[in-house]
Amino acid sequence: MYTCTISDTICAISTATGGAIGIIRVSGKDAIDITDKIFSSKRGKKLSEAKPYSLSFGSITDGEKIIDEVMVSVFHAPHSYTGENSTEISCHGSSFILQRVVDLLIKHGCRMATPGEYTQRAFLNGKMDLSQAEAVADFIASRNESQHNIAIMQMRGGISRKLSFLREKLLEMTSLLELELDFSEEDVEFADRAQLFSLAQEIKAEISHLSHSFSDGNAVKNGIPVAILGAPNVGKSTLLNLLLNDDKAIVSDIMGTTRDVIEDTININGITFRFIDTAGIRKTDDVIEKMGIERSLRAAEKAKVVILMNEPGVPYPSFTPKKNQKTIFLTNKTNDFQAINGTGLSNLLSKLLETSPKVEENEVLITNLRHKQALDTALDDITRSIDALQQNIPGDLVAEELRQCLHHLAEITGGEITSNEVLGNIFQNFCIGK
Repeated sequence: MYTCTISDTICAISTATGGAIGIIRVSGKDAIDITDKIFSSKRGKKLSEAKPYSLSFGSITDGEKIIDEVMVSVFHAPHSYTGENSTEISCHGSSFILQRVVDLLIKHGCRMATPGEYTQRAFLNGKMDLSQAEAVADFIASRNESQHNIAIMQMRGGISRKLSFLREKLLEMTSLLELELDFSEEDVEFADRAQLFSLAQEIKAEISHLSHSFSDGNAVKNGIPVAILGAPNVGKSTLLNLLLNDDKAIVSDIMGTTRDVIEDTININGITFRFIDTAGIRKTDDVIEKMGIERSLRAAEKAKVVILMNEPGVPYPSFTPKKNQKTIFLTNKTNDFQAINGTGLSNLLSKLLETSPKVEENEVLITNLRHKQALDTALDDITRSIDALQQNIPGDLVAEELRQCLHHLAEITGGEITSNEVLGNIFQNFCIGK
């Protein structure tokens, strides 16, 4: 079971193997004292006597044996990443050295950190809310500028500020309705129904906007899905191989060669596109090929961009794009485009970039499915409260719907999450050391 015992002092290697330098993080009440037990300063000064945010040069020792010469950074609670006393030991990058240092720390009272435990402690100690903590993992995993920008916006509290504004408005509404209940016998109305209705509509519009931003946010985070759709032998697999600069898909003159969906990603000017090559669309009696065609159509329905591909004398496949689904019509084997030799590729790449979400500076995009689900539930809550206001339902019932909306919005930032299992599910996919 995934647990975080915040009273323990933890340690872990926080850098990837193979570099010239490796860093070991130590965090917890006894972090400085435990590090002192294995560190000998060249100045003969204890780390417990060092100033916060200072560096000390010395050696890691096991008894009289020197393991490595290191630099140690010291952080005092609450002014550290985790909000606890912390040290960071900068060693040489040898995996042998790093493991010896970790073993010594464990010997003197540390335990090995679990995945994501440093960030979880930062959340539990109030250094960041849950949406910011989750953004740390996205920040580390970012593969292009767009992903990086969205993650850093979330780490700096972009989602939190939006939700804080909504919570203030909801609390204002709830307070007015509950105050009215306290004076129900005096028949006093503190909450003007028309004003409450207008405020609820404003809140609903904002929640709806955030929820709908998931489509673009998820595409930027995981790659914009692009399906290549067309009849057999029009060059779909050749195009995929050209885009990926790799022989990912089998190319053959035999119709129906592609029987399954083939997928891979590329980066175009800082935007990740996830290309899906599909089975050729045609009428066939081949059971396996039919299954491939059905998978192709399902993949195309889920794509944000569909490249409809044909060649002279061969029609485009029959496909009706969904709302907000973008379509690029591409005729292969012409003077303007030849997948076999790359003619016209730059023009196709430009068209693809035009389909990418336009992320404005400081724009808040939802990229996390958990956030999306909480927003959708909150949207249902505020919609019911609007219906209740329209039907002149008693204020206590309206207030209950508003409280539910508050609860579900708070789930995003962690204000209402108490279950260790939920927190474990969130942090267990982090890397060890973060």
